[in-house]
Amino acid sequence: MLSPLAVFLFSTLITAAIQWVGFAFAYAYQTEVFFDVLGGVNFMALAAFSAASTDGWFADSRKMAATIIFVCSRAWLLAFLAWRAHDRGGDSRFDGVKDKWRTFLLFWTVQGVWCMLISSPVLFINSSPSSPPLAPLDIALLVAFSLGVVLECLADVQKAIWVRAGRQGGFCTAGVWHYSRHPNYFGEMLQWWACWLLAFSSSSGVYDLLWWATSVSPLFTMQILLNVPETGVAQANGKNLKRYYDRFPESYAAYRASTSILLPMLPAVYKRIPMLLKRTIFLDFARYEYRPRPKEGTVKTSTRTAKAD
Repeated sequence: MLSPLAVFLFSTLITAAIQWVGFAFAYAYQTEVFFDVLGGVNFMALAAFSAASTDGWFADSRKMAATIIFVCSRAWLLAFLAWRAHDRGGDSRFDGVKDKWRTFLLFWTVQGVWCMLISSPVLFINSSPSSPPLAPLDIALLVAFSLGVVLECLADVQKAIWVRAGRQGGFCTAGVWHYSRHPNYFGEMLQWWACWLLAFSSSSGVYDLLWWATSVSPLFTMQILLNVPETGVAQANGKNLKRYYDRFPESYAAYRASTSILLPMLPAVYKRIPMLLKRTIFLDFARYEYRPRPKEGTVKTSTRTAKAD
C-alpha cells in the first residue's frame, strides 16, 4: 500500500503524462477531439490508480462508494461534453488556438490541474490508512454526493431536451430549471463539498493538513463556476442576459426575481427572501445583474444638455 503522499505524487505524474501526450497528438493532427475524452480518461485513471494503491479496497464500503459515485460523475461529464461538442459541430473554445502551441499546451495543462484538484478528496479517501465504518453522517454525505451527480445530469438532460424542442418560452424553465437558474452548477458544487466532507472520516482529525489541502476541490470548483468570466455563472449572467431582457423583459425579470440562482427552492419562497440574504448567503451577487448601456443618442443628448446647463 502506497502512502497518501506517494499516491498524490504518482497521480500527478499520471496526469501530466495523459495531458501532455494528448497535447502532442492533438497539436500534430490539429484537432481538439481528444481534449474532453482525455479529461474523462484522466479522472478514470486516477480513480483506478488510487483504488489499486490500497489494500482491501473491495472490502471498504467508504472507499468503494466514494469511488463509484466519482466515476459516475466524471463519466457523465465526459459523455455530455463530447455529445455537446459533436452536436455543435466542434468546440469554439479552441478557435484560433490549436495552431499556437504554447496556448494550446496551456489548455491541456490547465485541464490536468483541474483533474488533480477535483480528484483530490477521492485520492485522499482511497489512499488513507484510516477508514472507519460508515456513520450516519457519512451516509448522509454519500447521499448528498449522489444527489449532486443526479441533479447535474437531470439539469443537463432537461436543458438539452428544451433546446431540441425549439427553446420554447425563450429561456429554460423546464423541470429543475423552474427552481434554480443554474441547477447544473449547484449539483457540481454540491458533489465536491460532500466528497470533501466525507473525506474527513478518513483523516487523522482537524489537524490533518493533507485533508485541509483537498478542500481545494470544492473551492476551485466554486471559483471557476462563480468568478471566471469565461465560464459558469459569471459567463451566463451580466451583459450576456441582454438577449433575454431585449426579447422577454417582463417575463424574464419575473423569473429572475423569483428563482434562486443556485440552490433549488420554491419560487414563492425565494422571491420573499430579503435582497441582503440573496446577495450573501444565496450568492446572487450584484455583478450578475444586467445593466444596459445607455444608447448612443441618449448619451449625446445628455451631454448637450449638461453643456447647456
